[in-house]
Amino acid sequence: MKKLVAEFFGTMWLVIGGCGSAVLAAGYPELGIGFVGVSIAFGLTVVTMAYAIGHISGCHLNPAVTIGLWAGGRFDTKEIVPYIISQVLGATIGATILYLIASGKSGFELGGFAANGFGEHSPDGYSMIAVLICEVVMTFMFLIVILGATHSKAPKGFAGLAIGLALTLIHLISIPVSNTSVNPARSTSQAIFVGDWAMGQLWLFWVAPIVGAILAGYVYKYLSPDTED
Repeated sequence: MKKLVAEFFGTMWLVIGGCGSAVLAAGYPELGIGFVGVSIAFGLTVVTMAYAIGHISGCHLNPAVTIGLWAGGRFDTKEIVPYIISQVLGATIGATILYLIASGKSGFELGGFAANGFGEHSPDGYSMIAVLICEVVMTFMFLIVILGATHSKAPKGFAGLAIGLALTLIHLISIPVSNTSVNPARSTSQAIFVGDWAMGQLWLFWVAPIVGAILAGYVYKYLSPDTED
């Protein structure tokens, strides 16, 4: 239960910090943080939580990470569903808190609410196929970094930093393409509030990250066959 509570709060923080930076701070006139700031914010949520709850739950904060770790032989099958439920609930509460804050401003309009999308709902108009490829590849590389940085033979104490920087880099690459998901829980939480097109396109932001994560799990297990200490 402590692991699940940790995943709940960790994923909530990821949405408040990452999506919150996009909704509240990215477009602020003159002083807005822009895409770079949002990318850094997402990375910082993972870095801070990695050192806060990594020793409790492993700090997955993401159904794709949970499934990728399982595919890589690092996670127990029976814990997958409880972890994913905790992550989605945490993300949804994070989005709710963000909505309550954002709607407190005069003239508030929900807009895209940092939801992920393709076609006309991609920030720069990328097609469904382009977004699908991007999400699979970005999640694949994210899991390769996670599996490598958390391996028993990797340098100790740096996993959180490496993983957070990887997520920052992923956002720097792919925000214009899809608003960057690589995380079905994060996508779900924002889509719930936007509804309509965001819920209609949500399937891609579950399928693509999970496919990328599973591929990475098996590939890394092949690349690094040594058993964990």
